Amino acid sequence: MTHMVLIAEDDRAIRDSLARALMLEGYRVRIAANGTQTLAVFAEQRPDVLLLDVMMPEPDGLEVCRRLRAAGDRTPVLMLTARVEVPDRIAGLDAGADDYLVKPFDVAELFARLRALLRRNPPTPAAEVLTVADLRMEPAARRAWRAGQELELSRTEFDLLELLTRHAGAVLDQATLYERIWGYDFGPGSKNLAVFIGYLRRKLDHSGLPPLIHTVRGVGYTLREP
Repeated sequence: MTHMVLIAEDDRAIRDSLARALMLEGYRVRIAANGTQTLAVFAEQRPDVLLLDVMMPEPDGLEVCRRLRAAGDRTPVLMLTARVEVPDRIAGLDAGADDYLVKPFDVAELFARLRALLRRNPPTPAAEVLTVADLRMEPAARRAWRAGQELELSRTEFDLLELLTRHAGAVLDQATLYERIWGYDFGPGSKNLAVFIGYLRRKLDHSGLPPLIHTVRGVGYTLREP
């Protein structure tokens, strides 16, 4: 199994050199330059281990780690820092980090610590993920993202979007959609489905993104790549 490592480091030279070294070692790599990007990457795809710079901005590494732990995320975290004082190390561990490595460090030691963390915290089997273009859904967790931004969906909106996503590219007629989502067909005069499709479109097509849900006149609806 190829493990994914997220490098959260604001120093571009360090970030790039770590990425190269890890890829040569066989890891998959994602990168983030600040705390906001780090949290966004977690929303898209949970890595197997996080290399987290303490001093990165917006928010710093300690706060990122606190937020992840407060949300119940147990991804192994290896803190990277230039701070060498004992209280600084304690602060990192108290924030929820699993290990601590002081800069400058030997890459061989970094690899050894990563292997140790992954042995202690083997990745859980991946949950089902549905993707169409930049739409990502995790049905078991009932979470969905478009272009990296999490969508706030009601129960009915989520069920409708999941059904369309599972049948991406196919046209689902209104009778089928009513039966699968509400359990019965409201009849040709009902506007229920059109209303919920409208809700979904407003949430999916934020920031001028191209539409994913398309109307097939006289038939129903389909979700497909732009």
